[in-house]
Amino acid sequence: MEEIAFFSAQWWTQPLGTWMAWTRATIAFFAFIGLAIACMGIWERADPGGSPRYGIFAIDTTRGDRLFVSLLGSAFIFIIWLFLFGAPVWWPLIIAIVWAAFVFRYV
Repeated sequence: MEEIAFFSAQWWTQPLGTWMAWTRATIAFFAFIGLAIACMGIWERADPGGSPRYGIFAIDTTRGDRLFVSLLGSAFIFIIWLFLFGAPVWWPLIIAIVWAAFVFRYV
């Protein structure tokens, strides 16, 4: 049996069971989404209201709206990247982070 290097592409994509093809990458993805929603809940509890604002998309958005738009846009960034270029996905991750920063700042 071949030894898999820690944090290598094989390590991230190695199946962890037989149900739903769980990998470390899918677990990390869902953990991030849960953490983002939990952080937004804590932020809303500390500062209620979400400070709606009128951004460049000409709609009123709250923090939750901006989180949703940034996550949805990030999903499309990754899908398009995978369609056009395939793996590795470090570049679309950087693009998605820049997109999220843009959404939270200007939308």
